[in-house]
Amino acid sequence: MMFLKKVDGPRAVTLRDGSVITLADLPAKNTMRWLASRKAAVLRGVLYGLISAKAAQERYGISNDEF
Repeated sequence: MMFLKKVDGPRAVTLRDGSVITLADLPAKNTMRWLASRKAAVLRGVLYGLISAKAAQERYGISNDEF
């Protein structure tokens, strides 16, 4: 039997190009080294509704200005 953890919002979203991203595709919460690809992944997650902007700011400890 498989148990799924309850999460707020969708588990996965489909991008315009047909690819799918999930919360597992976002950088780890404790990410210290921010590469452009990791920043882009967070922005894609917010733009496509996988995670809210507020949740992303809390998860990664970023300010409104940085976001």
